[in-house]
Amino acid sequence: MPKETAEKNIHVLERDGKLGEVKIADEVVAMIAGLAATEVEGVDSMAGNITNELVGKLGMKNLSKGVKVDVNEEHVSVDLSLNMKYGYSLPAVSEKVQERVRTAIETMTGLTVLEVNIKIAGVNLGEDS
Repeated sequence: MPKETAEKNIHVLERDGKLGEVKIADEVVAMIAGLAATEVEGVDSMAGNITNELVGKLGMKNLSKGVKVDVNEEHVSVDLSLNMKYGYSLPAVSEKVQERVRTAIETMTGLTVLEVNIKIAGVNLGEDS
């Protein structure tokens, strides 16, 4: 097995398929979660660490920034760090994000989402502030 493949967490989705196994990397689950979260109205962006912010400013897109996933067997726990738009109800938007992320991961991967934890890292006041 190549070294770079061995370092990534890859999980088997289907063990006894007719044509073989289906495997998914943790990073793929994180990308699904990040995309689903940013589709919700009221979410401004994903919040990440300084490295992710610099990478974003250089024009490279990191679709899993601000997302941490823990995949065990067939279960997933997700931690999201979000920047929200000013004027939206944080609890209402957070609930929509949790539902959207859960649905997206379960539909696309077949894994069961146990929890979606959200950290509000900031509120974007808009261009007029």
